[in-house]
Amino acid sequence: MSRIGRKPVIIPAGVTISTDANVVTVKGPKGTLSAKFNPHITYETKGNELICKRPNDSINMKMNHGTARAIINDMVEGVTNGFTKSLEIKGVGYRGEMRGTDLVLHVGHSHEDVVHPLNGVSIAIKQSIITVSGIDKQAVGQMAAMIRNVRKPECYHGKGIRYQNEVVVLRQPASAKKSAVGAATTAAPAAK
Repeated sequence: MSRIGRKPVIIPAGVTISTDANVVTVKGPKGTLSAKFNPHITYETKGNELICKRPNDSINMKMNHGTARAIINDMVEGVTNGFTKSLEIKGVGYRGEMRGTDLVLHVGHSHEDVVHPLNGVSIAIKQSIITVSGIDKQAVGQMAAMIRNVRKPECYHGKGIRYQNEVVVLRQPASAKKSAVGAATTAAPAAK
């Protein structure tokens, strides 16, 4: 984390970063984010770069240094471009719909599953693709994980909710394994 901490955070046009003791606030065209960090980490602005500095080289300080820099960089990215995560629904009869701001999922349970969005996160669905977007990277990732947990992809047919482009390794059912083993043993004597 030390090498990450030394890299400067590039501040694009239209974004302002203010520091007050251990609280860093980032304002940009898409909104405002603030986070609290270790009070020993200091911040210095040079032109359009923000540099995080640590007081010593202890392991704890190195970890906090890299974490602070990474989170501030994500905050800058969030208020300028935002973050999105896409999920897809796979399975016969599985579907989703929007009810106001809530996502309603019909994924094989005896009831419909209603997912309420977190603060600052918006959910949209088109056909079987769910899009989660917002300016806070942690909140977007958490919301996507909560939606996926409603019905994780199962390992035999791949039905469920998965991240887009997620690779789900399918297993062979036990009955297919037994029949394959049985076919191999009966075919072996015939080969003699």
